[in-house]
Amino acid sequence: MKLGARIFKTGIAVALALFLATLFQFPSPSFAGISAVFAMQPTIYRSYLSLIEQVQANVIGALFAIAAVLILGRDPLIVGLTLMLVIALCLKMRLESSTISVALVTVIAIMEYTDRQFIEFAAIRFFTMMLGIFAAFVVNLIFLPPKYEKKVYEKISEETEAILKWIRLHKQQAANHHHLKEEIETRHEEMTKLEHLYFMYKEERTYFRRQRFQKSRKLVLYRQMIAAADRALSVLKWLHRLENEFSRLPAELRQAICLHLGCLLDYHEQLLLKFIHKAKPLPHSRRAEEIHHQREQLTSAFYADGQPPGDYRLFSLIGAIMDYGDRLEHLDKLIDSYHHYHYDDTLEKELEKSAGGRS
Repeated sequence: MKLGARIFKTGIAVALALFLATLFQFPSPSFAGISAVFAMQPTIYRSYLSLIEQVQANVIGALFAIAAVLILGRDPLIVGLTLMLVIALCLKMRLESSTISVALVTVIAIMEYTDRQFIEFAAIRFFTMMLGIFAAFVVNLIFLPPKYEKKVYEKISEETEAILKWIRLHKQQAANHHHLKEEIETRHEEMTKLEHLYFMYKEERTYFRRQRFQKSRKLVLYRQMIAAADRALSVLKWLHRLENEFSRLPAELRQAICLHLGCLLDYHEQLLLKFIHKAKPLPHSRRAEEIHHQREQLTSAFYADGQPPGDYRLFSLIGAIMDYGDRLEHLDKLIDSYHHYHYDDTLEKELEKSAGGRS
């Protein structure tokens, strides 16, 4: 069982909301805890956006509930109708599902009033819900958010390593067809999670101009790293689809493909280490010359008899390999440009610290 930062923050936010509601002697402090659960977000920026939306939703829910009780009463059918109207309005305003849930809890909390004066009761319930929302926001501000940059780089490295491993196995004709199919599906799912992590890092706020400029360059770099991993996955997918056709290719063409792929795989691994200053890079011009030379050999082997092989799908495989190489060359240029203007070893130190902790 893994306990992440968000789990701890949610528990602390709920405890703080319940404590404050009890301190202010609000009846039913559990409503403050419920709203704190819905208001918890993974980043400070999302917490800020969530605060604005949930205040709006809370106000909408309270106004509709008060109007419904004063005009129509609190019959169960009236409660259901009020909930439908609140949902429709929140959807019209394009609020998040968790935000809509807060509005619905507010409606139910207010429309279940007992014998006390209704307006006073409604106001207490409204402020109880607001207390939980602000408690969650304060906890998000005080507790440091997860370091998404480290998570993004580690996830990129992990996915790239897994994809390259299977490409190497396929080159050696050692990959099981059924297991490779399952692995490709798994890698697609993991790449979707990687995209989500990237957007979480993108949403993290920077407060100094120099940091904003540096982060904008890093965002471009990480986006290109993800694109390169995605192109490697595309190559793996075509190798899997054309497994039988690949084994029947002329030996010269098959050897040229394997040689070029091996060079690209080594290049890809080197670039990830080069970014964190753990690899001594070759001059970019020398690497580019080597790749272009191998491309010429691959093209010559592809048109060895003056025409390409009969299966048109081989064009897709060769195109995927060429596109993969282009992505790596562009990534190399971006890393060189980043290192020329910035030197930030924070990520490298965090990775070493986490590696030391695991060992």
